[in-house]
Amino acid sequence: MESPIRVGAVEYLNTKPLICDLEKIAPNIELVLEVPSKLADMLRARELDVALIPVVEYFRAGNYSIVPNLSIASRGPVLSVTLFSKVPWAEIRRVALDEGSRTSAALCQILLRKRHGVQPELIQLPMDRNAEDVDTDAVLLIGDRAMHACLPGFAYAFDLGQEWHDWVGLPFVYAFWAVREGVDLGPVEPALHEAKRRGLDRIGPIAHDEAPRLGLDAGFCRRYLQSIIHFDLGPREQAGLHHYYMLACELGLAKRGVNLEFYQAPSLVRP
Repeated sequence: MESPIRVGAVEYLNTKPLICDLEKIAPNIELVLEVPSKLADMLRARELDVALIPVVEYFRAGNYSIVPNLSIASRGPVLSVTLFSKVPWAEIRRVALDEGSRTSAALCQILLRKRHGVQPELIQLPMDRNAEDVDTDAVLLIGDRAMHACLPGFAYAFDLGQEWHDWVGLPFVYAFWAVREGVDLGPVEPALHEAKRRGLDRIGPIAHDEAPRLGLDAGFCRRYLQSIIHFDLGPREQAGLHHYYMLACELGLAKRGVNLEFYQAPSLVRP
């Protein structure tokens, strides 16, 4: 019997349209749901064949390919990546970073160091720790945890998607499907595209089904998936990726000399 393709995805709300009906469309897969940082570790350890990983991990590994035209991105506010802070940017001296985050953690450092000229101490915020209990000036939360958080003890809530767009005027890409070197996805690649097509057609039902599980308003979930998150990886998303990569390299957060290489496609795909 042929071994299943091991597919890793995130269980956040913003991932649901990309994995809609995936196990029905491609029955010969093993779907693993984990936080972004864990998926990156599993792909690197060869425990997964393709995974929806934080984009910074693609630039750190340097030997993956990208499934074209699929991503989790924003073109302004993202709502699910928030830096809560007790002080303005320039006064931040200590930051707790969500343990599940890698791309957003690097983005936070880029904004702090390159845009605001500060280099605070960084600590990890475990997934099971209450963000309001940390003794830091600021705390970065991502995913569903960020959308739930209010943190009244923090005077500021900086949406990092909005901060990035205000600064550079480009979309920000948080995650995409990365394929491990030497893996043949076979029918799984078209299945990923079909899952996205179905997911975009079913934003309303997805929002309705997921809202009770998350304790969020269904209308908010629908607006978030339909108007805030974007799932393409077109020319402007690629330009935003390149700009992020250059800044990450300058700060030693990514490996130099890594290009966008697409799975079974030319180096640069412009849909």
